[in-house]
Amino acid sequence: METLSLTRLATIMAALRHKENGCPWDLVQDFDTIAPYTIEEAYEVAEAIALRDMAELKKELGDLLFQVVFHSRMAEEAGHFALADVVTALCEKMERRHPHIFGDGTRARDADTQKDEWERIKAEERAAAGAPEKPVSALDGVATALPALMRAEKLQARAARVGFEWHDVSGVRAKLDEELAEFDAATDDAHRAEEIGDVLFVLANLARRHGIDPETALRAGNAKFERRFKAMESLAGPDFPALPLDAQEDYWQQVKAAERR
Repeated sequence: METLSLTRLATIMAALRHKENGCPWDLVQDFDTIAPYTIEEAYEVAEAIALRDMAELKKELGDLLFQVVFHSRMAEEAGHFALADVVTALCEKMERRHPHIFGDGTRARDADTQKDEWERIKAEERAAAGAPEKPVSALDGVATALPALMRAEKLQARAARVGFEWHDVSGVRAKLDEELAEFDAATDDAHRAEEIGDVLFVLANLARRHGIDPETALRAGNAKFERRFKAMESLAGPDFPALPLDAQEDYWQQVKAAERR
């Protein structure tokens, strides 16, 4: 097996970004233009995992790693940091956040205990990095670029750690009814958009309280709808778009019944 070599990968990236002999496409990129590709590659990794396609996962992990190398190279060119600095910072963080492995040797009782310890250490790091003029918040560090449902769940989990949480799930369910009523009472588009945002935020909390990842649940819901809709189109044939809604619904019910068998 070939020895793992980040140096080789970094050399390839440097050649692609060479000012005189590099690739024209790579040369005109910057952090902003590459960021969407980074996000896309992360989702392609997730899709390969969902499909349990290990050959595809190997390829997609490579593509994601290349994004790290690309950003690191651009940062090095600008005099900020290099790939080696990224790897070193990561190693130091992993060692710092796992004192039970690399520190005093005290073992965590279970995964949940270790997760709590991880979050405690992260909170200490955020506090240490805070500017005096900007008070540290329990919500600091939840990236704004996350998918909205994922970010909602993370914000709610952070708030819960400092006690801002309903005592039981019935409080969340009551809040959902309240927000739906406010949506129904909205009188203009802007107000309705605001209220549907509140509904979705509470739904994310309801999912979290039941131990369900809302982003994963919605992704599964999307996949189920897509699968059933395509099956419905296949049953109905090319005339499907011209069918009345009740006829389309009949095909939908056929597909659902076939899945249950």
